[in-house]
Amino acid sequence: MKTVIVGGGLGGLSAAVYLAKEGGDVHLFEKNEHFGGKMMPVDQDGYHFDFGPNTITMPHVFKDVLFQAGLNPNEELPFLSIENHTRNQFSDGTTIDFSSNPDFMKEQLRKIDPTAASHYDEFLEEVEKLYHLSNRYFLNRTFSSWRDYLSPSLARAMRKVRPLQSMDRFFKHYFNHPHMVQALNRYATYIGSSPYASPATFAMIAHLELNEGVYYVKGGNTKIADSFVKAAKKLGVHLHSSTEVEKFNVKSDRISSVKLSTGEFVEADRVIVNGDLLESLPALLTEEERPSLKDKKICSIDPSTSAFVITAGLDTRLNMLNHHHVLFSSNYYEEFRTLRRGQYSFDPTIYISTSSKTDPEVSPRGDNCFILVNAPADQKDNDAPSATTYRDLIYDKLYEAGFPLSSHVKIEQTYTPRDIQYRFRAFHGAIYGPSSNSKLQAFRRPFNQSVDYKNLYFCGGSTHPGGGSPMVVLSGKNVADKILGKLRSIE
Repeated sequence: MKTVIVGGGLGGLSAAVYLAKEGGDVHLFEKNEHFGGKMMPVDQDGYHFDFGPNTITMPHVFKDVLFQAGLNPNEELPFLSIENHTRNQFSDGTTIDFSSNPDFMKEQLRKIDPTAASHYDEFLEEVEKLYHLSNRYFLNRTFSSWRDYLSPSLARAMRKVRPLQSMDRFFKHYFNHPHMVQALNRYATYIGSSPYASPATFAMIAHLELNEGVYYVKGGNTKIADSFVKAAKKLGVHLHSSTEVEKFNVKSDRISSVKLSTGEFVEADRVIVNGDLLESLPALLTEEERPSLKDKKICSIDPSTSAFVITAGLDTRLNMLNHHHVLFSSNYYEEFRTLRRGQYSFDPTIYISTSSKTDPEVSPRGDNCFILVNAPADQKDNDAPSATTYRDLIYDKLYEAGFPLSSHVKIEQTYTPRDIQYRFRAFHGAIYGPSSNSKLQAFRRPFNQSVDYKNLYFCGGSTHPGGGSPMVVLSGKNVADKILGKLRSIE
């Protein structure tokens, strides 16, 4: 059986490896020069940047892909644990360092939120429960139709994962200090959503970082994509970069073949789309050929946030920077209100990843600052700032906070939501596909199998189980297991 995979992100590579392990004839086509999707290396004049993701959790998910190919995960992916991993800095100068060491966290909380310090273990237990429920009932399965949501066990699990409570309200139950709540609320941005609208279910992200820990791969997180490519090649996957799939050919209720940018037609028994299906399917199928996903339905979907990114190589190392450093806006609620109106915030929260703090060899000449600010995907403001204007605003805000980055920039690139949309074929430039700002979109993402075509499947951040690199890898594995008949039943 021949499987064609459209898109060589982590989800597509994961599916390719799991299918090839079972003897599948797998052909993967990627329109970009690199494999890995948004896990893209940016190398310039001796500076290395991981375009994304910068924060790595659930290393076992990545290791399992390599294990399928008989590779030694510990040799291929030397994960480094960062115990005190994220500095959260606020406009009044207060800092809170997130850590997987509970004693260190409680020591900080005793100074700013003594009641929360006494309940911190209870909080960790609750977010761990949310994760284990999600892992058992949601993360390791596919959804192919509405009937998949009718399982009694799934319904019971749904009631336990706090679907009707917002992340903000959940965190306020355990923490009184507004800075601590604000720092935790940032986890909603990991799914491109607002903490004031997205369900408390996603507070499980706190478990991943504060219980299980944050990791970094020596040499850069893009080594994960490189290792997946190595695993795929070892298992005989046919990998084609710089080769775009332009069109699907339909025969009855199946995709019979795909047309490549070279003009060649490739027949397929099965097709997997690894990419933002809200952007990909309209390019691959006419509206008449996708009756379950008409243009009107696509336009009704609320996209996740996008990003404005600066990669800045400095001529020095700034001691005040941490590997993961967040400078919060003075009014987080208003920042998200602005984003949801489709406008840029002029008091944005700024995230800086400087991997040279952990791994100096990736940037020997100075710090490699990956600077990310949340940006609207569905741009509605005709007076949006130019890339240069917004870059300068970010540097000015950093300077006011005591970070003179602009004085030390040696090399630099900027990326706007439109750049992200074009490079990664992302719906309106949204990083995570549909947002989780409504209960319907949070729990009923696009299915993993087409309603219209029996042999068409989907993996990646726009479908189940959602955004974030571990989830994307799991989506590829789940689709492969679905095809192979290996998905375990959920009781």
